[in-house]
Amino acid sequence: MIVAGVMSGTSADGVDVALVRLTGRGFRTRFELISHQAFPYPVAVREAVLAAMNAPSIAASELARLNFLLAEIYADCVRRTIQSAGVTCDLVGCHGQTIYHQGKAAKYLGRNIACTWQIGDGSVLATRLKIPVVSDFRPADMAAGGLGAPLVPFLDFLVFRHARRGRIVQNIGGIGNLTAIPAAARIEQVRAFDTGPGNMVIDAVCEKLFGKPFDDEGRLAAKGQVLGKVLTSRMKDPFFRRTGPRTAGREEFGREYVRGFLKQCGRADKHDILATATALTARSIGVAVRRLSKLDRYHDLFVSGGGTRNLTLIEMLRADVEELGVQVLPTDAVGVPSPAKEAIAFAVLAYQTWHREVGNVPGATGAECGVILGKVSYA
Repeated sequence: MIVAGVMSGTSADGVDVALVRLTGRGFRTRFELISHQAFPYPVAVREAVLAAMNAPSIAASELARLNFLLAEIYADCVRRTIQSAGVTCDLVGCHGQTIYHQGKAAKYLGRNIACTWQIGDGSVLATRLKIPVVSDFRPADMAAGGLGAPLVPFLDFLVFRHARRGRIVQNIGGIGNLTAIPAAARIEQVRAFDTGPGNMVIDAVCEKLFGKPFDDEGRLAAKGQVLGKVLTSRMKDPFFRRTGPRTAGREEFGREYVRGFLKQCGRADKHDILATATALTARSIGVAVRRLSKLDRYHDLFVSGGGTRNLTLIEMLRADVEELGVQVLPTDAVGVPSPAKEAIAFAVLAYQTWHREVGNVPGATGAECGVILGKVSYA
């Protein structure tokens, strides 16, 4: 079966499409990447998406239009990828664009409510492509008491488990998240959680101070010195002290967080401020790896996502975990191209859903049980 995985992350920089050939079932699923393409959002669309994320106030009509518009954009991206590869696609797995995510329940109108919302309507996408679509993956896990994230650990367990080597798989997208797989682990032993900001704070600071959407290869941060007191203060955030399953988004590390970060940096050199934002991501990952290493021996730290293109960030991360004897490698080293990994994951999860197989990892999300993820829209 050939499945198209569609991913648009919290960085809101665009859409990744991975065409994947899948065989087997459950934890015996095997996959082959046929093609991967990345499509940047048009500037106006990216601005609209960023404005909608965690917005304190926005018109329902704006969200409704964006929901349908993104489905049209996803359809164009999938269609172009299929045509370029010259294959027939049987199914689409679309994560959608996260607009709001609140994994922990809080009081709302007399009830404790946890909630999430990913837009990009599945029915529109299925109708445009004339292919069934699995979308809206998070709510089933949340209904079972989970945080609804992270969902990539299913793929991580399939690919990275090893009989003799403990492995941590770190994605650095807008948010950073990891999967920890001890040597010879069973699925019940897998742990996963969000480590904190990935590219989100770095990109926002770079945009504010340099007028650039991201720090190309980390060159701007490389010219600065880390503001040690600011970094130490920021790492005292309660988020980094939480144990067990945890999830983050723009609600924790979005515009309000960046505003406070910049205020704390004051009149420091702008290269130093960007270097500090970069160090924040590296340190938050390093702290998580150090905490896990007290429980199990880990040999490898595989990294993926847009953050792998930030060479300054990766060097900071290597320096942070060096004393642990952990080797930092791109996921490409085991045949999973770093930019395509999350899109591959949602192709795999859609395939599990289509065959009525469990797709979440309760040890990662905190769910009470394994559940079938997503909703199916038929063409």
